[in-house]
Amino acid sequence: MHADDYAKEALENPDIQIKKVWDDNVERGEQWAKELDVPFEENIDKVMKDDDIDAIIVTTSTNLHTEILLKACQHNKHIFTEKVLALSVKESEEIWKAKLKYNVQLMVSLPRLTEKEFLCAEEAVEKGWLGNVTMIRCRLAHDGAVIPDGEEFGWLPDRFYDKQRAGGGALVDLGAHPIYLTNRLMGKSISVYAHLQSISDQYEVDDSAVVTVEYESGALGIIETSFLSHGSPFQLQLYGTEGTLLAEDGKVKIKRKQYQDDKWLELEAPKQIASPMKQWADAIQKNSTPTITKDDFLQLTVINQAADLSHKQKKRVEIR
Repeated sequence: MHADDYAKEALENPDIQIKKVWDDNVERGEQWAKELDVPFEENIDKVMKDDDIDAIIVTTSTNLHTEILLKACQHNKHIFTEKVLALSVKESEEIWKAKLKYNVQLMVSLPRLTEKEFLCAEEAVEKGWLGNVTMIRCRLAHDGAVIPDGEEFGWLPDRFYDKQRAGGGALVDLGAHPIYLTNRLMGKSISVYAHLQSISDQYEVDDSAVVTVEYESGALGIIETSFLSHGSPFQLQLYGTEGTLLAEDGKVKIKRKQYQDDKWLELEAPKQIASPMKQWADAIQKNSTPTITKDDFLQLTVINQAADLSHKQKKRVEIR
């Protein structure tokens, strides 16, 4: 879904040139290659063996990630990939080991770790403005699975409802953003309880989900996502013993005990951070260290896997 966005950003980066397109759907790949004015290569092994190609951008269905990413590592290709890294913790760790073995730069696109809402929340936590954070809530939802009157489908492409290809539904896809944000802000998680709901009877995957997370600090996290919510804003909320931070669609405000008259104060981003793709390109070209890390990649899959197990077993799952 984001392939066009990644191609646009790559074309705007002077350190990146798009040389070829590969797609497991030949017709689609040929059309896209034509739009980008580059050759289409039907055989992915030829792409990997091409010495003129230094790196790959992966936007395939999630079930192909492990095979493609391992192959890329073995051919010394740097990797930028759509989330999630892989559908299991075991496969994610295997990919990371290959990345280290073959010394390639690996970036998973987790863009909200570079945006204002997160950066303000991170500063508030690091500087202790909220006291002890006791609860965090993050929600990201849209109405992609809502079928308008007179239409046969919603606007979200069919592949997002294909359990084999996508590995899941709303939680694996859209819920990834609240997961990696809450992971970073709250630290080590120790247990998960989740309910993945299929409200619409048209899909084999969850179209709505709620996950509660217990953290090592004792704090609780609430993660919400849905494909059936029209007009739902992105929300990130942190509650602590000394204050509260509320972020919604680019606006962030904070209330602290120390403020006179118990007023809300609007916050601006404390710094600017490059996009995941820019960080990846800089790591390759300048050997710089990205702010998005191995823990962000792997812990995203840890929570997803635990949530899936919790839903299936209908009980709390401990994370070891």
